[in-house]
Amino acid sequence: MSPAKQPKEERHGVELSNLDQPLFDGAEATKRDLVDYLDAVADRFLPELAERPLSVMRVRVGQEPFMQKNLPKYAPDWIATTPVWSFASKREITYPVCGDRRTLLWFGNQRAVEYHAPLYRIGAESPTYLVLDLDPPEGDDFGHVVAAAHSVRQALADSGLAGALKTSGSKGVHVMVPLADGTSGDDAAAATRALAARAERVDPAAGTTAYVKEEREGKVFLDSTRAHGATVAAAYSPRIRPGVPVSFPLDWDELENVTPADFTLHTAVERLGDTDPWHERMPAPQELPADLVEEGHTIPVARVIAMHEGKRRKRAAEQG
Repeated sequence: MSPAKQPKEERHGVELSNLDQPLFDGAEATKRDLVDYLDAVADRFLPELAERPLSVMRVRVGQEPFMQKNLPKYAPDWIATTPVWSFASKREITYPVCGDRRTLLWFGNQRAVEYHAPLYRIGAESPTYLVLDLDPPEGDDFGHVVAAAHSVRQALADSGLAGALKTSGSKGVHVMVPLADGTSGDDAAAATRALAARAERVDPAAGTTAYVKEEREGKVFLDSTRAHGATVAAAYSPRIRPGVPVSFPLDWDELENVTPADFTLHTAVERLGDTDPWHERMPAPQELPADLVEEGHTIPVARVIAMHEGKRRKRAAEQG
């Protein structure tokens, strides 16, 4: 039976179509696999999406993946929304809010594979998390990420903090520190920069804070730029990568024995069983130490440094 003539199905009040189509080239999975996975992890996944403006990465058959923020006009009226002003496009964007299974499955039927959430809940003045994104060079061994992650853990411990760990669903890992209510966005961003710098000092051979790729010398990038309006792939989110890996919670002691490719649309549910390791292992919200925040405010934002370096190189090239 051709994809166009496949019978439609319904689940939790959502009409589903073309479930047996391949998800994307290299996925080794169908749209049904995606919907089944989202349905199976919904109770664990939704708390990371609820009360936050949602951005999704969709992939249509024969097309390149694309990011979608504005809820399409054809979306059902039962999907919750929140307006967010975009300074970049100078317009108000109507973001969806995914707080229930029906909305999640509707997005799955729309071939939304990735689910990215901001660090702030709607209406909140404090970020929920501080995030360090450990990003290895292209083709690098995961063992280097493991070493960099342990340096971050040591920097956290030295600062009197604790964080939760998950694969990014791509090549690296995310370290997320839950923050106490009342933490300002500027202080959280500063503390993120300081933690990255402290981790770099713990093991300079493993990780680097260099924003410019050419300056990283093959080391894992300790990305401290996930702050303010940035988003992060939510825990349990699939990713548009070969084999459809998912962003999967890890115990710090598991790092040496796994790789990101171990956790996929096909394997993650069985590994989880009845557990919810992301929320079960998440430390309590924490106050940021004053010395960490103070140090961070002395460190320039990495993107600003890179911008000035780019301009310097351009001038040098023009003069040379």
